[in-house]
Amino acid sequence: MTKDSRADQAQDPRWSDVLARSTSTDGVFVYAVTTTEALVSDATITEAIFAAGYSSTSRFYEKSQELLGMTAGEYRAGAKDQEIRFAVGECSLGSILVATTEKGVCAVFLGDEPDELIADLAKRFSKAQLIGANASFEDIAAKVIAVVESPVREHTLPLDIGGTVFQQRVWAELRDIPTGKTWTYSQVAEAIGSPSSVRAVASACGANAIAVLIPCHRVVRKGGGLSGYRWGVDRKRALLELESDG
Repeated sequence: MTKDSRADQAQDPRWSDVLARSTSTDGVFVYAVTTTEALVSDATITEAIFAAGYSSTSRFYEKSQELLGMTAGEYRAGAKDQEIRFAVGECSLGSILVATTEKGVCAVFLGDEPDELIADLAKRFSKAQLIGANASFEDIAAKVIAVVESPVREHTLPLDIGGTVFQQRVWAELRDIPTGKTWTYSQVAEAIGSPSSVRAVASACGANAIAVLIPCHRVVRKGGGLSGYRWGVDRKRALLELESDG
């Protein structure tokens, strides 16, 4: 993005929130929205596509189904009117919620209280129709829980990841971290070709809604220290110990 284009945007009120957000990402343009926030306009999507490292919009749209689990148009609509099935159970890490769209797993939450996990799901997917699990869903939930209980286990579960274009790049890289290994936030930033975006990488890890299947628990501080984990540092430690033992 050129200085002139940034100056033009500063005069456009539609860009005020975007520019405010970008100041916290080490100069890397990231419009970090979730499915529960106001969704980006066509113009903002175009900027986000180029900022995330795509050479053309056509290249992004060719891959949007693979990356998002939904088309870019569906993403702009906030997955409105999509059906999301979910189930809540217990595992060795506490309560677990598994949710899917027709395209794949869209959420795996870990926590202490089932009601809090359900409330989190309703907030994140406020435009979707949430449906309690039926008998056919039990097999999917069981497969997810099996991976959580044994994160060394390979899985072929389809994912419906959502997120921004930048977040998708980070999450794709996390899935390439070998089981039993950890990377630093700096290493992930280097791997996606954006070495100055360490803080944005950390934010993307924190925004990940699919625990374990997208293994953000494998990202640590320099020196190996365990930083914050959306579902608690103790769970992060337990997952890493399971993987190292496996």
